[in-house]
Formats: sequence, structure tokens, C-alpha cells
Amino acid sequence: MSAAFHPLGRRFVLATVAAVAGVAVTVSLGNWQLSRAAQKEAIHDAIAQRRAEPLLDGRSLAALPPPERTVPAAAAVPPAASPAPSADTAGAAAREALVYRRIALRGTWLPQHTVYLDNRQMDGRPGFFVVTPLQIDPGVAVLVQRGWVPRNFQDRTQLPPVETPTGPVEIEGRIAEAPSKLFSFAGGDPGQGSSRIRQNLDLADYRHETGLPLVALSVLQTGAPGEGLQRRWPEIASGVEKHYGYAFQWFGLAALIATLYVWYQLVRRFVSPRRRTRS
Repeated sequence: MSAAFHPLGRRFVLATVAAVAGVAVTVSLGNWQLSRAAQKEAIHDAIAQRRAEPLLDGRSLAALPPPERTVPAAAAVPPAASPAPSADTAGAAAREALVYRRIALRGTWLPQHTVYLDNRQMDGRPGFFVVTPLQIDPGVAVLVQRGWVPRNFQDRTQLPPVETPTGPVEIEGRIAEAPSKLFSFAGGDPGQGSSRIRQNLDLADYRHETGLPLVALSVLQTGAPGEGLQRRWPEIASGVEKHYGYAFQWFGLAALIATLYVWYQLVRRFVSPRRRTRS
């Protein structure tokens, strides 16, 4: 019997090592996908629990530290003069604890500072997110993402009509981070400071630009459509189905490797020759 077909030959040993390694890697990747699914389920459950908690009011946001502007690398503060990391950590933890909570606000709109965020979709249609600061206290303002309006395809600079009530208003919504940022080239948004239509809006920079006492979080206004705005904000999906699908693929690949190994390295190598010998 040649070394290639000897039970302990080089080819058999290499095939065994490769099969064991392949099964180990694919099973570990499948388990990793299951753990990712469990993590996302836990996050999704935590978000649902927050949204079921009682309504907050403006005092919850007023207590937050103001948003910090991003300092360019050339103008960065030396490490010795940097603020204590514990303060930044505490502020981030305070903001994170409020995100997704429901809130009721009472204040006055500041329509002169309304911004239209371009290239935003709702129900698959392109348009603008309309954001307007709401003055809830003499020293506190909240950036409210009021809703979505469609774009004028013939003239993208023509803004759709949006009604902004005057005087005190009451709104409900859920606390969110600053409006999500889309891709933009280096140099920032060319419309910043000069146009109501912008690609992105940095909360700290906007606070500095307008001089408004904006808090470090925004609010997604909820409720029925009104004032020319749609408010069908996308629901947050857990995404666990994707991870379960990947896990199934990895476990299936592990089973395939094991099956091929058993068939070609054990059944055909040992069982088939014995049957031929007996016959």
C-alpha cells in the first residue's frame, strides 16, 4: 500500500487537519453570528423598553452639557491642558441614557433658523428633513427634526411650503442624536452659514454659528402629518434575521466539510475497499 493511501499517510493527515480546521473555523464563525444576533436583540429590547417609559420634559435635556465642537488637529489643545476624560465620559453617558426616550416639549419655534437637510428619504422618496430650533426656556433651545417634505425635481433650490406656528406650541417626540450625516467631501458643507439647504448639520457648529443655547441632543417630532410635513420615521429594526442567516450558512458549510471528509477520507478509503475484498 502506497503512502498516499496508507491510513496514516501524508495525504490522509493533511486532509484530516484541513477538515478539523475548516469545521472549527466555520462553527466558531456561526457561533459569533449567533452572539451578534443576541447582542442586537438585547439592544432592540432595551430601545423598546426606553420607548415604553413615561414621558420626559424639557428639563431632562436642559441638564445636559452643551455639544462640543470638533477641534482641528492643528489647533488641538495639548494633552496636559485637555479636560479630564471623566467629564466627557459622564456627558456621553448622560446623553446615551436619554436617547430613544419619549419627551414632551413646550416652547416657541425659531423659524429664522430652520434648515432643510437635503438627500433624505422617506418611504423611498427623496426630499428634505426639516429641522427647526425650539426655544423651551430663555437659556435652552432644542433642535427638532420636525418631519420630511418632498423635493421639487425641476428646481431643487425651491423650498416646499412648511407652516411654522407662532407663539407657544406643545410637541411630542423621541430623543435622538444629532441628525445623521451623509457623505460629504473635505471642506465641509458649502451651504453652511449661507443657505437653508444643507447636506449635513453639525450640532455643535450650528450652536456656534447661530449663538443659540442648543442642547447636545435633538428630538424627532412624532404624531400625525401636519404643517406640510410627513413624520413616518423609519422604525429601528433589530437586524437579527441577517445574523441568523449567516449563522445557518456557516453551520451548513461546517456540516458540508464534515460530510465530505467522512465520505472521501473514511467511507471510500476504508469501507469500499473492504467490500471489494469480501466480494
